[in-house]
Amino acid sequence: MDLNDSPGEARQSAASGLSAASEVDKGVIQSIDRAGQILALFDQDTLSLSAAMVAERLGLNRTTAHRYLLSLQSAGFLNKGNAPGPILDQLAAFISGRRQVLSLAPPLMRKLSDETGITVVMSILGRSGPVVALVEEAAIGTILITVRVGTVLAAKSAQARVLMAFQSEPAVVSQYLASLPDGEAHEERAELDKVRRERVGWSELGHLGLAAVAAPVFGSRDVQAAMALISTDKMLPASGRSQKMVEMLQDTTAQLSKLVGA
Repeated sequence: MDLNDSPGEARQSAASGLSAASEVDKGVIQSIDRAGQILALFDQDTLSLSAAMVAERLGLNRTTAHRYLLSLQSAGFLNKGNAPGPILDQLAAFISGRRQVLSLAPPLMRKLSDETGITVVMSILGRSGPVVALVEEAAIGTILITVRVGTVLAAKSAQARVLMAFQSEPAVVSQYLASLPDGEAHEERAELDKVRRERVGWSELGHLGLAAVAAPVFGSRDVQAAMALISTDKMLPASGRSQKMVEMLQDTTAQLSKLVGA
């Protein structure tokens, strides 16, 4: 905008800019929608795509269909033969691994809970942080410490620290650290280094009289989940007599990781 523009001209210029930005956003969304429609053409009988097929099924001209296929190749969604590319393979492996972990974990968690007398929780990484996916409550004792399935855990929970310490995607870790109050990110980096060394993560729940310790469950490519023991800080102190329980937790996660092919 020129400083000599009148207020009316300035408003008109700003409106034109917003309109142009809106058109760009609309175009991006339409492209994403179209890419989704193309990828949805894969099924048990359609193992690769062609410009002619895409054009016919989606009502596009062949030139446009060909351009979309090239873009999807470039982004890694398709390979050079227009079959599913490396990104789709990675997502498929991740989803398969997660489902396998969740299906194999319950009996191992039940055994660990019975042997320790402590509630066992498994969490997976969701959009807003670690999400509780499985819970095996202790069957003995007069005090029951538990957590609901679907609960999104705090940033400094034992499970969050384990999932971040062994996370292979730097952007995910950066987002996690950025969620912390000013001045705490540096301390948390040191804590994650400690988790990587010791292969377990502890939560900071002492002020509540609670304690939680978690260990990683690995898949073929990356950390898949975090399994944790949660109890009172007297039953599960961060040092001393809880060491045996921590070793039992690590043995259980190692068994589960082996079962899912880590």
